[in-house]
Amino acid sequence: MLVIGINAVRTAVRFEHGNVRELWFDQQRHDRRLNELIQLATQAGVLIKAVERAVLDQLTQRANHQGVIAWSSGASARHEHELTAQLDQIERTNQTALLLILDGVTDPHNLGACLRVADGAGAQLIITPKDNAVGLTPAVVKVASGAASTVPLIQVTNLARTIEQLKTRGIWIAGLAAEAPVSLFNADLRLPLALVLGNEERGLRRLTRSHCDLLFNLPMRGQIESLNVAVTAGICLYETVRQRGLF
Repeated sequence: MLVIGINAVRTAVRFEHGNVRELWFDQQRHDRRLNELIQLATQAGVLIKAVERAVLDQLTQRANHQGVIAWSSGASARHEHELTAQLDQIERTNQTALLLILDGVTDPHNLGACLRVADGAGAQLIITPKDNAVGLTPAVVKVASGAASTVPLIQVTNLARTIEQLKTRGIWIAGLAAEAPVSLFNADLRLPLALVLGNEERGLRRLTRSHCDLLFNLPMRGQIESLNVAVTAGICLYETVRQRGLF
């Protein structure tokens, strides 16, 4: 996996426990942030290489790499069989589950932003379907600014079956639907919870909706029908955290 940008590379070095193999930087860049990153990477045993900026431009297809890229074997989507271990870990640490399920999000920038806001709110993991959804691409990792290393992303073959598995763990499934009679701010979000969001165009699929324990809406006072899915995820996650009194 190619990791792009100062924040993403720094987080990968800190949290991926030796999976970062090489760090390349723009040989013309000299500043405190880069020097601190190189020092951190050197201490972690990462191979450091100075290259021309054109090399970085070519490798990243001229993405905003900030003069730094790295290769990591750690920032990748988790396999479906790892879900059980992740749920066991939540139970062992006596945490109240806060999961995010994204049903059909295909834009890498949206998924990256969802990872970032999930990290900020303390969500334990994100679940997405394997089909008709974006995976953990370099663009996603870049937008996530390091959260791809701190929030596990699990891709599953059958989302409905996975939801039923979560229910056996005592996790409630709350889906966002514009026509739902209950507002997000009136829903009880203090129970172990998985928030389910669809994409901006179609919302939740019918089958996914049918497996939800409750549906809620996000009140809209303007003329636009919906918000960006990452913005919506942030509102929903932080309202959950607010209700739980964690901040």
